[in-house]
Order: sequence, then C-alpha cells, then structure tokens
Amino acid sequence: MPNQKLVIKVTAGADAPERCSQAFTVAAVAVASGVEVSLWLTGEASWFALPGRAAEFALPHAAPLPDLIESVQAGGRITLCTQCATRREITEGDVLEGVRIAGAQVFVQEIMADGVQALVY
Repeated sequence: MPNQKLVIKVTAGADAPERCSQAFTVAAVAVASGVEVSLWLTGEASWFALPGRAAEFALPHAAPLPDLIESVQAGGRITLCTQCATRREITEGDVLEGVRIAGAQVFVQEIMADGVQALVY
C-alpha cells in the first residue's frame, strides 16, 4: 500500500472502552499491513500517553492496550493533543517515550496531505 497514510483520532478512553479499543486495534493492524499510521490521542484517550495507564485498561476479548500501543509505535507515530495535555497537566516529560505533543495545526496538515485517510473514534 504505497503512499498511503491513515490518521486516527481517538477521543474515547475508559469511558467508552469498545470504541477506544477499536481505534487502537485498527491502528495496530494498519501498521502491521504496511500503512503509515498517525494515531492522535485526544479527550479521555489522552491518559494513555502516560506510562502505565494503558495497563490499567481492560476489555474482555480485546488485545491488551499496551501491546497495541507498542505495535503502533513500532511503525507509526503517536501524538497527544496539545490542548488535551494542557487540560490534564501532562507535559512532554510525562509521556511515553516516542509520543509527541502537537496541536490542531499539525493534525490538519496531516489529514490534508495527499493519500491520507482519516478516522475518528
């Protein structure tokens, strides 16, 4: 799948576990399929940018969130929304290694690029 990129914005966390898990699963499967993936953590999903938080998430019959995050990081990029981080008092020094903090301008640039598909969960 050359020149294809998938941008996924996850707004759900433990408050909507099935939607949250689905977003991370789609991102991990896309990476495994050779698609360039950019996964954005916003809203309640923002907490998963912090070490140990994904391990607290459980959903029966779903892949463990830490494994999905590791898969995405292996071949994609994870970004934490700037405003969401600020509202939760999360700084760059707090997040998992490899997670960047960026704002709406970067998100818009990513979704407007040629060959990009965007999903929101």
